[in-house]
Amino acid sequence: MQDSAIQYQSTPAIVVMGVSGCGKSSVAQACATALGWRLLEGDAYHPASNIEKMSAGIPLTDEDRAGWLDRLADLLAPQPVTAGEGGPAGVVLTCSALRRKYRDRLRAANTRMGFAFLDLSYEDALQRVQSRPGHFFSPTLVATQFSTLERPIDEADVLALNAMLPIATLQSQVVAWAGQQGWIGAAADPAASISSKDSHP
Repeated sequence: MQDSAIQYQSTPAIVVMGVSGCGKSSVAQACATALGWRLLEGDAYHPASNIEKMSAGIPLTDEDRAGWLDRLADLLAPQPVTAGEGGPAGVVLTCSALRRKYRDRLRAANTRMGFAFLDLSYEDALQRVQSRPGHFFSPTLVATQFSTLERPIDEADVLALNAMLPIATLQSQVVAWAGQQGWIGAAADPAASISSKDSHP
């Protein structure tokens, strides 16, 4: 018998999305710190087979991504909360979410969510990926990501951002947007953990 004291609660979620090299991890970390929300790195939930393909420069198919997206959707879905205990404040998830149907799969899991789209040029993305040590993503896949990308510019729950702006600026824009959505209270600190100098993703 299900415990009646346990309820399921939807928490707000922001998916920081874009092609590899756009700065998802850096911006998501800054936003999660400022908001006091849980940070989830989407790449950590790829199966080994996907990582092997990407490391070898082999593009993922929709079939490859299906199980991964299901795992991420489960993380965004309403979570059990015991009566008398507060649930998590919110979640910041990094996920490329390149196609509309990928985003719709995540939307289906949580009605209180939006996407922060970090937009940049192919040249800037390639330069960043080529200069990034120790990451499994092959630079040869950058062009494939851009050909796969369906820009979410016509979607109501998307905040489009210039990925080349300093992290502190991007953090402030995302936190302000979350406030406009009614997802945060006065406790969120847009300046948390960001130095006064302009650092970049």
